[in-house]
Amino acid sequence: MPGHLGPEAQRQLVETLRTAVAAAPLVIPVMPRTGRPFTVRMTNLGPLGWVSDRAGYRYQPTHPETGKPWPPIPDPLLRLWREVSGYPQEPEACLVNFYNGGARMGLHRDEDEEDFAAPVLSVSLGDTAVFRMGGPERGGRTETLKLASGDVLVMGGASRLCYHGIDRVLPGTSSLLKDGGRINLTLRRVTRP
Repeated sequence: MPGHLGPEAQRQLVETLRTAVAAAPLVIPVMPRTGRPFTVRMTNLGPLGWVSDRAGYRYQPTHPETGKPWPPIPDPLLRLWREVSGYPQEPEACLVNFYNGGARMGLHRDEDEEDFAAPVLSVSLGDTAVFRMGGPERGGRTETLKLASGDVLVMGGASRLCYHGIDRVLPGTSSLLKDGGRINLTLRRVTRP
């Protein structure tokens, strides 16, 4: 949904996120097997947060460094979920990814959740990203799509388990974030209702 969030809604959401990140600071996760660091920094909002470390990928109720519960998912994001997800239950996790300085995300599937009937809802804020999407199996044909600030993407139904990632972020394509970069918010239902 290109431009689904207007400029003022984006600005207010960024201000809300600043407060949340002060309580749950961005961390650099590592890959489970190799310990190799991600190029994005992450935090979470909601009752559960997605983490990656030497122990594996998982959802947990607390920040990995502070040990405190994640801040709540802001009301505007909950309203957006109700408006566009087509799913009757509330999201339980909002992964916050911050991309800057050449950060990217390799092709992956969001498959750590219990119920794939719930979609994954993605909100883009800041610089435009080159989003790559393939099929449900690794390898094969992929397509790219530019995701700009305010764009909302819902991966549900047949696309729910498709491989996807961020090839690169295009610097200077948005003035939303003072120092540039991109924030991606990914809302997810984790447990079965």
